[in-house]
Amino acid sequence: MAGAWNIHVFGVRHLSPAGAWHLRRFLDEKKPDVVLIEGLADATELIPQITRKGTRPPIALLAYTDSLPVRTLIYPLARYSPEFQAMAWAAEHGVPAEFIDLPSDVFLALQDIEQELRERKRKELLEKAKSPEAGEGEAEPGKPTGAAPPPERPASIHDLYAERAGETDYESYWERHFEHNVSDDAYRLAAYEFGQSLRVLEEDAPRWRAENLVREAYMRRKIAEAIAAGRKPGKIVAVVGAYHAPVLTGEYPAMTDAELASLRRRASKFTLMPYSYFRLSSQSGYGAGNHAPAYFELLWEALEAGDLAGLPSRYLSMVARNLREAGTHRSTAEVIEGVRLANTLSALKDGLAPTLLDLRDSAVTLIGHGELATVKDAIARVEVGTAIGELPKGVSRTSIQEDFERELARLKLEKYKTAVRQELSLDLRENRQVKSAEAAFLDLHRSSFFHRLRVLGVKFVEPLRTGQQSATWAEKWQLQWSPESEIQLIESVLLGETVELAVGYKFKTTLEACLSIAHAAEVVRDACQCGMIKAMDAARRRLQELAAASADLSAIAHAAHVLGQIVRFGDVRKFDPEPLLPLVEELFVEGALALHAASGCDNETAAKLFVSIDELNQVSLEHADRVDENLWIERLRRLSDADDRNPLLSGYACAILLERGLMPNDDLIREVSRRLSPGIPADLGAGWFEGLSRRNRYALLARQVLWAQLAEYVASLEEEHFRRSLVFLRRAFGGFSAREKRQITENLAEIWGASADATSEAIEKELTESEEKSLKDLNEMNFDDV
Repeated sequence: MAGAWNIHVFGVRHLSPAGAWHLRRFLDEKKPDVVLIEGLADATELIPQITRKGTRPPIALLAYTDSLPVRTLIYPLARYSPEFQAMAWAAEHGVPAEFIDLPSDVFLALQDIEQELRERKRKELLEKAKSPEAGEGEAEPGKPTGAAPPPERPASIHDLYAERAGETDYESYWERHFEHNVSDDAYRLAAYEFGQSLRVLEEDAPRWRAENLVREAYMRRKIAEAIAAGRKPGKIVAVVGAYHAPVLTGEYPAMTDAELASLRRRASKFTLMPYSYFRLSSQSGYGAGNHAPAYFELLWEALEAGDLAGLPSRYLSMVARNLREAGTHRSTAEVIEGVRLANTLSALKDGLAPTLLDLRDSAVTLIGHGELATVKDAIARVEVGTAIGELPKGVSRTSIQEDFERELARLKLEKYKTAVRQELSLDLRENRQVKSAEAAFLDLHRSSFFHRLRVLGVKFVEPLRTGQQSATWAEKWQLQWSPESEIQLIESVLLGETVELAVGYKFKTTLEACLSIAHAAEVVRDACQCGMIKAMDAARRRLQELAAASADLSAIAHAAHVLGQIVRFGDVRKFDPEPLLPLVEELFVEGALALHAASGCDNETAAKLFVSIDELNQVSLEHADRVDENLWIERLRRLSDADDRNPLLSGYACAILLERGLMPNDDLIREVSRRLSPGIPADLGAGWFEGLSRRNRYALLARQVLWAQLAEYVASLEEEHFRRSLVFLRRAFGGFSAREKRQITENLAEIWGASADATSEAIEKELTESEEKSLKDLNEMNFDDV
């Protein structure tokens, strides 16, 4: 609308196809000398790059702070965004376009202020909860407080508009009354009145309302500057959100120099980035997004083609096509009937065309045969889509983005930069069938690059488990590009100008704060996998410093295990593992010597030490030629024989000795007889058996003498001791598979002189009422109290 300045203000809804379509016709009619657009004022210089040939939306402008803590601000654009079409029209007609909203450094500072307010509010609530007055006025137990229940949250003004129009939701209301109205100037006039009503009726949160008032004062300042620069008011078009449109006139004051200087700021930088329709959709949590970006591009194309009536058939045909591609046949007749139903649903609401909700209902009814699950995936592909934008080379990027793109090209990974999840298996060994060294170690270089991104927290790649866990040369990765990946990459530029420099700085700061040998060992491993030998040496030196004062078995065992794994990488990852071997030997000895003392613990701590024992045992097996294996076996025997250590760990040590073939059958029989005898407390005997049963169950199942001793032991227990032992035995057998339990049944049947089938049938018989009660009581027992 024209105001005291007599400029033209076109109010829009962001990501509105009809808004973009009407706006272009309005610009054709008014032929302005300048187009002012709601957007970060200091990003105006990027407009030529946004409209550059080769740019394919969706894209986004990302503003970010150049210091920690990192704050980011995203300004996404789709092909049908009114703001993008305003820039495109200006570029096509040689007319300057400018952004007129608050600059990015102010918006980013507002995030700091908001965080500070949240923290202050949190502290106030904590102090209030601690104050003596907090408990005053509480009602006595059993007496009503008389307080009314909290009032229900009132419906928003948007929901009220939809309700009064007879629509089930606001999106359908907006689409039916704004997106489908192609009458000349109808959108602009309706959007202006809508924005006016929002300002009158909506009760905004004070902070949000204050922020809008500041933004609008700044926009008026930019408009005044354009007029002061010689632009004729009648030749200026301002494109802003409908909410702001009514106040961008000379009737309201513009921001003064003093007010502008008083605004808090955070130094910022810009970059452009490809975006995705999924990230643009409201499903991803983006508040200003729409729920179906790909569908609204179809609507934009229909408006441009003057074929709004053809949109239903195109939408439903695409749903049917997606179903067919997935293997579910749907006929053309079902699509035709779906179009008829959608048009009928629209006519019932006096609509000009079916809304997305009408089309979706038709798709479910006719194409899905009434089942949403049948068409859910197909609808998602049509409504949200997998589109990712593109930016031509040379467009403003950060140095780390440019380095990332170069690495993708060098490592032949460009095809994986899509929104579709893909898997990639790597063989890190030298490929002797190619000519160049670069090609021979392509997968190794890819692996180093992927691990560098992993260390930086860039989720473009995620490691997967392979079927060859013991193979140091095999890796499997999942690759999927997303705007979040790009943001994570851009945030890493604060650590270094390239991926390698950023990772190097990350390692440096991590090691400076590192206080655990387990953590230091993991940094050694990460640096090795990243192919960064200098960082690996620095981490090794830090680990040596920490090892001198460490007495924690868990940390020592983990560090020894991690370093042992790294040593195995040597030939594959092309580094010299020799400097690590003395550390492995030293840590292994420390861990073996600490085992006995650490095993005098409770069951909760014992559960963690299982992992430590496994790790040290694996080191002894994989590096038997370098570590003191005899010392390890001697410490296992000592723990296995000990009566004053945790019985779970003693049983576990016995299981390892049995697994390694270091405990003859006669020794096992004597140990079982000693541990599972009436004179031994039930929790100690059953706890020892639980530890024993954690490893190599097939070896245990094959030893009939073990089950005979266990059966004799259980039969000898009195009622009270039986119940106590049952807790541990039940927990021990809980991890056995159905097949293993069947084998146990057969073993017990042989001991009892019964048939295996009869024993199995007796065990699987339904419980009596009294047995059910006993089982319930058993389930409610606290293991830690037993």
